[in-house]
Amino acid sequence: MKGPILVVLAAGMGSRYGGLKQMDPVDAQGHAILDFSVYDAMKAGFKKVVFIIKHAIEDDFKEIVGKRIEPFMEVEYVFQELDKIPAPYVVPEGRVKPFGTGHAVLCAKDAIDAPFAVINADDFYGREAFEKLNEYLTTHEDDELYRYTMVGFHVEKTITENGHVSRGVCVVDENHFLQDITERTHIAKVGENAAFTLDEGASWTEIPDGTPVSMNCWGFTPGFMKEVEKAFPKFLEENLASNPMKCEYFLPSIVADLLAEGKATVEVTETAEKWYGVTYQEDKAMVMDAIKQMKAEGKYPEELWA
Repeated sequence: MKGPILVVLAAGMGSRYGGLKQMDPVDAQGHAILDFSVYDAMKAGFKKVVFIIKHAIEDDFKEIVGKRIEPFMEVEYVFQELDKIPAPYVVPEGRVKPFGTGHAVLCAKDAIDAPFAVINADDFYGREAFEKLNEYLTTHEDDELYRYTMVGFHVEKTITENGHVSRGVCVVDENHFLQDITERTHIAKVGENAAFTLDEGASWTEIPDGTPVSMNCWGFTPGFMKEVEKAFPKFLEENLASNPMKCEYFLPSIVADLLAEGKATVEVTETAEKWYGVTYQEDKAMVMDAIKQMKAEGKYPEELWA
């Protein structure tokens, strides 16, 4: 079995953040959040990283991020662009929003020939998450079913005080296998608890503390790629006409369909670690304080790529 690959979703536009948060530094040394994730993954045993980016940021990304990581890991770049969709479908006129995390992974199909982990560029997961992903991906293979894994975070540890977030809300059985996952695109703190809305805040449904949610911290076998590719035309057929500007092909939705069809299992490893991320500019100060504290505790060196 080939060693697992780390796939980093870094093509987002950062519309709520107001800029390219993939490269925005969160410490005095100029490291972005993704530097810490890739560093943690390297320490956990990953030797190759695939960055999914846009052509528009290619030069800056390679100069700011790639150049310092390339001496330590094998690095490959792939590009998520709107026009990477199968015929006969066409991009709706005026659309600028990417087609989502499932489409991003599909754009990387030629770079993935081994088990792989998928993470967001702007989420801080911690070393434990990558150790768990590497351990699973190096010890499990598909049999009559696809065998996947996910690191789940508790919902109350993943929300921000500064606005709403998107999370895949999970149902997990007593044996730690994922039974269902639903992408909720508008989760916020309402009172003391997390809750989601489907009607722009007119009503809210509480999500109990301890509910595991997906932060796009997945482990997949290579066979996942053919399922992503096969399902994408169906997604376009069903959604382009009804929601041409904003429909998104989400990883959790693809996984949920495979579970419903009885094609896959997803073993969930829950962590009580606090999530750190930069969904909004106002989140950055909290992330910088957390990074500073972790360095003071010796969890990271001042220079990650020295």
